[in-house]
Amino acid sequence: MIVVMKHGASSEQIDIVIKEINQFGYKDHPIYGVERTVIGAIGDEQSKWKLMDILAQLPGVDQVIPIMKPYKLTSHEVKQQRSVIAINKDVSIGGDNIVVMAGPCSVESEEQIHAAAQAVKTAGAKVLRGGAYKPRTSPYDFQGLGEEGLRMLRDAGRAYGMPIVTEVLREHDVDTVAKYADVLQIGARNMQNYGLLKAVGQLKKPVLLKRGLANTVKEFLMSAEYILSQGNYNVLLCERGIRTFETATRNTLDLGCVAVLRFETHLPVVVDPSHAAGQWSLVAPLARAGLAAGADSLIVEVHPNPHDALSDGAQSLTPKNFDALMESLVKIAEACGRTLIR
Repeated sequence: MIVVMKHGASSEQIDIVIKEINQFGYKDHPIYGVERTVIGAIGDEQSKWKLMDILAQLPGVDQVIPIMKPYKLTSHEVKQQRSVIAINKDVSIGGDNIVVMAGPCSVESEEQIHAAAQAVKTAGAKVLRGGAYKPRTSPYDFQGLGEEGLRMLRDAGRAYGMPIVTEVLREHDVDTVAKYADVLQIGARNMQNYGLLKAVGQLKKPVLLKRGLANTVKEFLMSAEYILSQGNYNVLLCERGIRTFETATRNTLDLGCVAVLRFETHLPVVVDPSHAAGQWSLVAPLARAGLAAGADSLIVEVHPNPHDALSDGAQSLTPKNFDALMESLVKIAEACGRTLIR
């Protein structure tokens, strides 16, 4: 349920409402707005109506509204204004601005990640991406450099003034990855790894949650709910393509999902055109389509020498092609009444 406080409700009145919510075994999720405070109350549905009656009579309460969606904290019902997620003091995702995250699939060496960072920074990307722990279909493929790769990625980010996003695969690695990364990515294969979702939910760092290979939008949002329910509201939802009968692309980019997420949730939406395309020549048109559908950000694979890449070389853009993509995105953003931050 949502408890909407009256304009000018005192902190004492808000504290009384939160205390009553907690006494019923519910967890409070206050959202302090400019005009008024809204408190989300999440707990046992069986006692919902009794608690709603009690809360409605407390001083300072304007109205109490049941949340009808199964995903409570991610829905527009609990927060009508769209969230803006601060990656660091200089970069935020959401609102009227569009931010691009870019870099190689995997961190392979100091030279490679610094070359990639320089290239994407020059073209206008604001966040550096790169994998240190790689979930591969084959156990014989390159699995990443682990913590050494994290160090290289962090150092390259610092050298070029860019925050970094990288994937975490296991609960055991959450603290290690969080020590280096500004944004923790939960990959498609781990979208329903609920233990991992709870672990990153207990952090305050932003989380980039990718949609699973064959998951519905509802399942996607319920996974985001796991993170928010632990107290971490800094979640970015990433559509990266789903598995369908179509084989012309690596995955099928679900632009309908992007549009639905804009209606259903207040969280920022990210599109990954690289994993959807599977081939570099399709990345640019899918990236532009993602922005047109309402994405707040893109995450694009860029490698200094794609032919020599240890993973996902076929879908990686060269620095030259990435620069051309960024130029075209400026026009798409303007046509949508938004601004591409470079």
